[in-house]
Amino acid sequence: MPLLELKNITHRFEGLCAVANFNFQLAQGELVGIIGPNGAGKTTVFNLITGVYRATEGSISFNGDELVGKTPHQITKRGIARTFQNIRLFKELTVLDNVRTAYFGEALYSPLEALLHIGRYRSEEKRITERALELLAIFKLDDAASELSKNLSYGLQRKLEIARALATNPQLLLLDEPAAGMNPNEIKQLMYFIGWIRKTFSVTIILIEHQMRLVMGICERLVVLDFGATIAQGLPSEIKSNPKVLEAYLGEEAAK
Repeated sequence: MPLLELKNITHRFEGLCAVANFNFQLAQGELVGIIGPNGAGKTTVFNLITGVYRATEGSISFNGDELVGKTPHQITKRGIARTFQNIRLFKELTVLDNVRTAYFGEALYSPLEALLHIGRYRSEEKRITERALELLAIFKLDDAASELSKNLSYGLQRKLEIARALATNPQLLLLDEPAAGMNPNEIKQLMYFIGWIRKTFSVTIILIEHQMRLVMGICERLVVLDFGATIAQGLPSEIKSNPKVLEAYLGEEAAK
């Protein structure tokens, strides 16, 4: 059984078809890229998987469990986490508190205990803080734990956003243009970083990205969208020389 399966997914916005009859299977442990021009429907696919949008037609199953109709919170609890093209941190919170927020869904104290700081509140807060610090140490962000997240460099903010996503202990991680705004050296570091995440956390990854150096370098296979429709699927080497992809997206320079 595939870890994730999308069958005949279609999504419309007031008559505009953003994704058309999209079919996709993902096995556990894979690292797959979704590419295509701006407006091709890539982020819409992520929004459908994570419950931000509800598919107009079709089915999305994760570990055999239907996701269509479930809320983002319910989908996160089932083991899917994501990042966003535009980094979405709590800019006025510290690095530590940004990660702590991901653990609050599993806190064992009641609203009354939290309000009055009684019962299990203190022990649970200590446990959550320790777990967050352990995760930050893995990402080598523990020295910046007390810094406001807005004061981090762009690259470290991106790193923190990924760390916070992994704090939910996902089986599947969706990365939406993680290389956006990065220079060539940062992209090279990101390629290593994504591979390290995959191995360290035993997580399956779907990657949306425009940086061809990155997707061609780390993805095992690619899916290409254009105007909401799949125009190609295959190995990076096959996609790079596919005439339809060259015409719609990569251009002739990519084949050289």
